[in-house]
Amino acid sequence: MNLSKSLVWFRRDLRAFDHAALHHALRCSQQVFCVFVYDTDILDGLPRDDRRLRFIHASLASLDEELRRLGGYLIVRHGSARDEVLALATALDIDAVYACTDYEPAAIARDTDVAQQLAAQGRAFHSYKDQVIFEKDEVLTLAGQPYSVFTPYKNAWLKRLAAHPETLAAYPVDAYAHAFAPSASPSASPSALPTLEDIGFESGEAPLPAGMDGAEALFEAFVEDIADYGRARDFPAEDGTSRLSTHLRFGTTSIRHLVRTAQQLMLSGAGGSGASVWLSELIWRDFYAMVLSQNPHVVERSFKPAFDAVQWDDDPDADALFAAWCEGRTGYPLVDAAMVQLNTTGFMHNRLRMVTASFLTKDLGIDWRRGERYFALKLNDYELASNNGGWQWAASTGCDAQPWFRIFNPVTQSTRFDARGQFIRRYLPQLAKLDGKQIHAPWLVKPEALAEHGVVLGQDYPAPVVDHDAARRRTLERFAVVKKAVSV
Repeated sequence: MNLSKSLVWFRRDLRAFDHAALHHALRCSQQVFCVFVYDTDILDGLPRDDRRLRFIHASLASLDEELRRLGGYLIVRHGSARDEVLALATALDIDAVYACTDYEPAAIARDTDVAQQLAAQGRAFHSYKDQVIFEKDEVLTLAGQPYSVFTPYKNAWLKRLAAHPETLAAYPVDAYAHAFAPSASPSASPSALPTLEDIGFESGEAPLPAGMDGAEALFEAFVEDIADYGRARDFPAEDGTSRLSTHLRFGTTSIRHLVRTAQQLMLSGAGGSGASVWLSELIWRDFYAMVLSQNPHVVERSFKPAFDAVQWDDDPDADALFAAWCEGRTGYPLVDAAMVQLNTTGFMHNRLRMVTASFLTKDLGIDWRRGERYFALKLNDYELASNNGGWQWAASTGCDAQPWFRIFNPVTQSTRFDARGQFIRRYLPQLAKLDGKQIHAPWLVKPEALAEHGVVLGQDYPAPVVDHDAARRRTLERFAVVKKAVSV
């Protein structure tokens, strides 16, 4: 069926290749317009210097440039997406709006509302899977139930992919480019897009290479070293990760492209063991997206209802401890260096996400939701499903989570994964002169030895805000309520 006019609504899919909604719109329409909305329903809660807006802005410029090369262009609006999409559909007399499926509860509500209002006007709304390989209920147990443990989910995911290799087929765009609605001024530069100042945000450099070209450059560099990924990914001082999480979050690369490449590297042997380990990380992302879509209650509550009985500290002392955690003032160098990295760059290594989340919940006894919200504010790659899944894993309240009686020792984690203190020195220069043993637990070093290296505890660097062994005992007591509930 050829519709006369269609509108592709870009959201977290900022690319013009292997794009499900764009492909289907171009294939089924005579004329296709493209729009992105700086959605005030989301933006109003963000700080004015948000790094993610700089990444989005640079990526939109890249997207518009590619659309113009193909013969189209990008319309950019600022306002409530619900209102802007409907208004544009009316102004252009659109027959159908195309979008890629989003699985977050707020996005589902938004899209349902838009679809209903479009239908009332005689217009259609079509959404297509694009940000994951398998969605919703595509991977189920033999009993037809969603998985709650990762390893059997991964095995079923791989089995389904082997049975349906067409799942990874690319969605071509170039072949249907003749259907793009041409710009009134095709030669106009991307600078015609609104500036960040125009929408009330501060301008600046994107926090990492942005857009489709930025994603591909990072991926190509990563592939060269992917064989060592299984080892290097655990050491934050090394550049051992792909750094593609922000690009996956905003869809400047295609998840199908990444999985296809991982498979090719595994088949050829060129990826060593690292390619299969990295593929597992991509499957974790699908797993958490599935968990969220099947269990939307996890946004506000524990995945396991019994864990809602856990009493987290919420007194003024807890507020002071939370502030110390946020600002990197806990007195535990690896935790503090990780938080400084997050606050100054918007990035945090995955190993350190586990360490800092465990420290907040298990050492400080603070509700995981407070930490999750802080990460949501700071992370360049923040997406609800993975962030929620990671936090509930660390807090032991989620599916396939770290058992509540296994509690990370922040010093042991430091000596194991930053043995020489390279990462700590990078973000805590005040400790740079301490040796590889002293730097992990400065409070255990004699004051005169610290002074020789220019460090006075409590002045140049804080004393620990909590004793880990005592905190561990309190955590075991805190989770006793769960032990009782499970044993009943």
